[in-house]
Amino acid sequence: MKAKLSQFNYDLPKKLIAKYPASERDESRLMVVHRDSGKIEHKLFKDVLDYFEEDDCLIMNNTKVFPARLYGCKEKTGANIEVFLLRELNEDAKLWDVLVDPARKIRVGNKLYFSDPNSDDKLVAEVIDNTTSRGRTIRFYFEDSNEKFKEILYRLGNTPLPKYMNRKAEALDDERYQTVYAKEVGAVAAPTAGLHFSERLMKQIKIKGVQQAEVTLHVGLGTFRNIEVEDLSKHKMDAEYFSVDEKAAMIVNNAKRAKKRVCAVGTTSVRTIESAVSADYFLKEAEGWTNLFIYPPYDFHVADSMITNLHLPKTSLLIMVSAFGGYDLIREAYEEAVKEEYRFFSYGDAMLIL
Repeated sequence: MKAKLSQFNYDLPKKLIAKYPASERDESRLMVVHRDSGKIEHKLFKDVLDYFEEDDCLIMNNTKVFPARLYGCKEKTGANIEVFLLRELNEDAKLWDVLVDPARKIRVGNKLYFSDPNSDDKLVAEVIDNTTSRGRTIRFYFEDSNEKFKEILYRLGNTPLPKYMNRKAEALDDERYQTVYAKEVGAVAAPTAGLHFSERLMKQIKIKGVQQAEVTLHVGLGTFRNIEVEDLSKHKMDAEYFSVDEKAAMIVNNAKRAKKRVCAVGTTSVRTIESAVSADYFLKEAEGWTNLFIYPPYDFHVADSMITNLHLPKTSLLIMVSAFGGYDLIREAYEEAVKEEYRFFSYGDAMLIL
């Protein structure tokens, strides 16, 4: 079948969009989808351990979200503005690609001011280029070291919750919109499948002898950009930085050779490993930028199972999950999730596809 965007739409009642996380990370619900039999089970996330044995392998994206949303004002008019940091272009020149809101009011040459009423932290930036309708390149003016600059920038920034949550970030989001194993700073959105793992569950995984391979993919807004073409073969993903080191490749390949279960935690882990496949279909050490867009039909080479959240209609995430689990089965699973009132999106419940 030739995959079309309209095939990945579904109706979701607004009340099922999770605005806040579950009280405990591993107490969210888990739908288990069996590809071989089509069976669907309803569990709690902490039950995920029952599906893994010693020397099976979990592939986890250890990217760390930085506080990418800044609130400030324009010089002269003092109008309130929002700047969303996407990517650092040049460390020394303090150049960043950003999204701005309201875009029509923010033009090349404008100076933007950011400050914290409770401290002396302040930053000034100038808009130096238009990149897209909402995109700009800005330069921060800051004389001190880059470490000091980042310190202030991250103190002024807010946790970049997705817009559909319809609320400003709160203190709890600093911790909960981050996986417990996050290390490598660089993402503007959390790899949300990993948000369900608690410290306690991580210890239990280790005790059971399940191996953990850490990879990195810095989630950019490209992952969430609207797909605007009906023919999916014409969609272009924005490139995101990824890295697979020798240790991670070895852990995964040992599990594969031993015919053990290899489970990718999240769509970002899947994109990472599928961007680092060797000629003989094993995982190889690799680093760079990937714009891989996975849509049906697609041959997956590394993972045979996957943990993921419940995704927005017509997104690259839902499309990838459908390629992995099978279009009809995933469609049925989503209908079941709506009927059973699972919680959807970043802070929502999880799915394990076996």
